[in-house]
Amino acid sequence: MQTRHLGSQQQPVSALGLGCMGMSEFYGPADDAASLQTLAAALDLGINFFDSADTYGLGHNERLLGEFIRQGGPGRRRQMVLATKFGIVREVGKYERRIDNSPDYIRQACDASLQRLGVEQIDLYYCHRRNPAVPVEETVAAMAALVAAGKVRQIGLSEVSPETLRRAHAVHPIAAVQSEYSLWSRDPEPGMLAACAELGVSFVAYSPLGRAFLTGAVDSSQLAEGDFRKNNPRFVGQAEQINRELVAELQGFAAARHLTNAQVALAWLLAKHPQVIPIPGTRRIAYLQQNAAATDYVMSPAEVAELDRIFAVERVAGSRYPEAGMVGIE
Repeated sequence: MQTRHLGSQQQPVSALGLGCMGMSEFYGPADDAASLQTLAAALDLGINFFDSADTYGLGHNERLLGEFIRQGGPGRRRQMVLATKFGIVREVGKYERRIDNSPDYIRQACDASLQRLGVEQIDLYYCHRRNPAVPVEETVAAMAALVAAGKVRQIGLSEVSPETLRRAHAVHPIAAVQSEYSLWSRDPEPGMLAACAELGVSFVAYSPLGRAFLTGAVDSSQLAEGDFRKNNPRFVGQAEQINRELVAELQGFAAARHLTNAQVALAWLLAKHPQVIPIPGTRRIAYLQQNAAATDYVMSPAEVAELDRIFAVERVAGSRYPEAGMVGIE
């Protein structure tokens, strides 16, 4: 597996990480036994960058990773670069959320995450969403205190603007910004990617496969109960039909190169910018293996340009979240 570097510390991480959210929530019932096998397979493939958050499954996802670490012992922990997040506060059974960036909450959330993960230090700790009522300088100062205390190695932000990143970075080095970025979600271009390059900040791309829609394997009518995509604007009605036409073009592009849609989507991201680290999520080892193989394909500038044309912003239908999911996104 190729490697890239995380933040100013130049911490080596696999060029692809593993987004673990779907192992706990939003994509149908959890299967811990299968998820633990997938986590082990990821390490075997050279994937060492694991992404979680305290809100995923309301703590379940961190406990799952904690069990994985416990099973493998200190040697397994040393292999892993572990990222988690604070800031989204939800109630059981509800998608709606509030955002808490207060220093007291940050300290409490970090201690709770450390306990669930069963580790002494979090490698990368993100502010998951920004509450504009709290100055980002205050939030980052509280996160910097966790670094000074040895509880956190590096800090990051999620779904912020370039201006917020610059303000935060002036207080303490920001290792990574995590935002949605894929063929059909192009918001980070060009402002955020340029800011990351200028400041030496890594860009972690979540949902790089468009919540699996880009793979061509998703039929919204067949989604399980509890799958939040049932209410995602891009997966319903006329928007779904329009977006399927784009995926059909992607399938033709991929087939001509003997690749899967997912491999093309990931190779495109890796070619877009040397600081981009995609974190596709999956619970299936077969998909994990396919995704990892994407790092072997070096996409040409002409291929990148063709995919940029197919997925031009004006051709994609629907917003990327329902209204509740946009809370805290700058």
